Amino acid sequence: MAIVVALDVLLAQRGLSVGAFADAVGITPANVAVLKNGRAKAVRFTTLEAICRTLDCQPGDVLRWVPDEESANG
Repeated sequence: MAIVVALDVLLAQRGLSVGAFADAVGITPANVAVLKNGRAKAVRFTTLEAICRTLDCQPGDVLRWVPDEESANG
């Protein structure tokens, strides 16, 4: 099982840089990279709320569950 974080796609769609996004959300660019690369072990609801507010989206637009078979095959 894998949780996929679609931040890179959402940032590109909205023309936001990582730095601008990090400033708007209130996290560091390094933590944005951790989220984008799928290395985060947890996300605070307050951070998820700020992400959704900044990107004008729903949590399901940011986070998506992928079964093991799909994550192993690409």
